[in-house]
Amino acid sequence: MKDIKIMAIESSCDETSVAVVKNGREVISNVISSQIDMHKKFGGVVPEVASRMHLEVINNIVREALDEAKITIEEIDAIAVTKGPGLVGALLVGISEAKALSYACKKPLIGVNHMKGHICAALITHKELEPPFICLLVSGGHTYLVHVKGYNDMEVIGKTIDDACGEAYDKVARCLGMNYPGGPEVEKLAKLGNEEAIDFPRVMLDKNSYNFSFSGLKTAVLNYLNSKKQKYEEISKEDVCASFQRAVFDVLIYKTERLMKEKNLDKLVVSGGVSANNTLRAEIEKMCEKNNFKSYFPSKILCTDNAAMIASSGYFEYISGVRSDLTLNVEPNLEL
Repeated sequence: MKDIKIMAIESSCDETSVAVVKNGREVISNVISSQIDMHKKFGGVVPEVASRMHLEVINNIVREALDEAKITIEEIDAIAVTKGPGLVGALLVGISEAKALSYACKKPLIGVNHMKGHICAALITHKELEPPFICLLVSGGHTYLVHVKGYNDMEVIGKTIDDACGEAYDKVARCLGMNYPGGPEVEKLAKLGNEEAIDFPRVMLDKNSYNFSFSGLKTAVLNYLNSKKQKYEEISKEDVCASFQRAVFDVLIYKTERLMKEKNLDKLVVSGGVSANNTLRAEIEKMCEKNNFKSYFPSKILCTDNAAMIASSGYFEYISGVRSDLTLNVEPNLEL
């Protein structure tokens, strides 16, 4: 059977990435240009700045990805690109590049849901992994519990109704005066703190619901900090981070474990930016060991935004006959 090579472009937020992936699982190249150092100055991603920086590097990143893969664009079978969700201007840069290349080189175009890409990241790291499985997708802007029945058959069982898990991390980090991005900073301090020091709320919503809510937890942290400041009491950032993280993990793990049992499945994928958190990985593995589940995490480089995961998702769309035309447009609020 002929090998299928997909080139993908990812520009949904603050990483410009282009990758070439063979047969959906073998990464030939995956070039990532991060804008974190620029956005650190502003304490978060500035959409206009992100768009301009994507524009500055996109052509060079395409060339670099092809050079690293040691192939020409003529040898590519299709071009995949993130169509959403994400920042409008940032997405437009990637889609414009992909449409131009598709038209000029007469290659099929495939618009990819960024969140599906995060799920497919685990398929690259674990070549043996096949559906069905449950995926806990925890990223900066989204938190999902997904029943993955097939490569293109995914049912969302639960999602965040307000702040996503990664958003809560960033906002708590900002309240504590930490640098952007907040997730790694909170994780680092949490390791030094007492996770039982502060009893932050675990928002479970309705007992039968698999949805998530983290805005109440974020507000509870803010109220705790304000109360301490008003009383001129010392604040242990380490204890705040550890207690906050414990509250987040308790909710994520409780709902995931319950869904695994309800669906009678034993394979769990955890993906998205927050899945790079070592403490979360350890807690998930502990829960899986207790229940005889198998846990699958993407490699660290594939947890954050990258084009390899978009190429993988694009491959499964391609072999299913899915194609986009040149009217493809951005969908900034696209759901899974």
